Amino acid sequence: MNNLNLAIQFFLQIAVILGACRLVGLVAKHFGQPQVVAEMIAGVLLGPSLFGLLAPEWQSSLFPWDAKQATRDTSSYLFPASQLGLALYMFVVGLEFRIDIVRRHLKSSIAVSTAGMLVPFLLGAGLGYLFHSWGGLFPERTSANEAMLFVGASMCITAFPMLARIIHFKGLQGTLMGTVAIGAGAIDDAVAWCLLAFVLASFDNDPSQAIRSIVGGIVFVLIVTMVLRPLLLRFHRMFLDGAGKLSETGLVLALMLMALGAWFTDSIHLHAVFGAFLIGTAIPRGQIHLGVVDRVQPLTVALFLPLFFTYSGLNTRIGLLNQWWLLGICVAILIAAILGKWAACSLAARLSGLSMREAMGIGVLMNARGLMELIIINKGLERGIISYELFACLVIMAIVTTLMASPLFDRMVGTDPMASGASSNEDGVS
Repeated sequence: MNNLNLAIQFFLQIAVILGACRLVGLVAKHFGQPQVVAEMIAGVLLGPSLFGLLAPEWQSSLFPWDAKQATRDTSSYLFPASQLGLALYMFVVGLEFRIDIVRRHLKSSIAVSTAGMLVPFLLGAGLGYLFHSWGGLFPERTSANEAMLFVGASMCITAFPMLARIIHFKGLQGTLMGTVAIGAGAIDDAVAWCLLAFVLASFDNDPSQAIRSIVGGIVFVLIVTMVLRPLLLRFHRMFLDGAGKLSETGLVLALMLMALGAWFTDSIHLHAVFGAFLIGTAIPRGQIHLGVVDRVQPLTVALFLPLFFTYSGLNTRIGLLNQWWLLGICVAILIAAILGKWAACSLAARLSGLSMREAMGIGVLMNARGLMELIIINKGLERGIISYELFACLVIMAIVTTLMASPLFDRMVGTDPMASGASSNEDGVS
């Protein structure tokens, strides 16, 4: 297939993806689900699990997926486009991240995060050991230790970007509940990716890779927070025009910094999302960050992000779970994920001094796996660490735990958390 035909097919894919996401979104809205959750479901529906089942010829024609024929491999162009959308989305999340509020409640965030990592990780590691012993769910190259670390990391991760959108959707920005959940989610995901770095290093028989990832990540955080952020704040006028608004040059500079951050963390075998997010936190606040969000967010959320969910859906084959023992494994993963995250985080929040309603709300929010879960398991599938069957089980867990978040939160906390006394706003702004 020549470049012109690739472009024609890509445009058709975009049209189908966007249409499907919006149609599912209309249905999801009636159940109180945000659009980003609908996109997760739409991605799976467009893959072999439904579209490929009902119209296999149309599905394979629209989304060709043959690794032996590189010219017809959808991943050659859909994958980089999806990664761009993901990086831009995390950049926006970083732009909206309130470091000052997280710092005020760091103790509670650490308590919730620790419980929300330790318990799910132990449960996941136990399941990983059992799955590896039974055989069939991991390729032969994957060792028992690698299986335990990978499943444990998959269990303890939180959908940090999705969490941020749900908190925005529920009007919890700046509240105690939203702040503790965001802080804990950020810590959880950073640790989970460090665990993944160990798995990849072990899988490649290269311990230096894990050291490079972790040390490089720490150095990058220090440079961004202690060098880049003060420099950008000092020379913030280079982002502005004569009227004090964000200029075109300022927007391009911000996007360049985002791309460099994503490139660096990807090059040290962390994910591009971390670099993009950290650069977002370093952009000066006020007219600059608001201007970047206003210009970048609409197109990112409407166009680019759905591409990532579709790319993940193309790898998901729920039809592979056609045996009772595989369905049993799927249920076991789901139960362990819910108990390990929801129960542990709720208990930790309660013991740290929050009310029962606040604690249960935080537990529900932290239980959503969503976007970050899809990223980490896609990485595992891409590197050949897990099988397609286990991938499908983990995708189902990610979708179910994310679907649970919004309706359970409304039931336990209320549709108006401020009116129910669930939390107080930090600065009087809802």
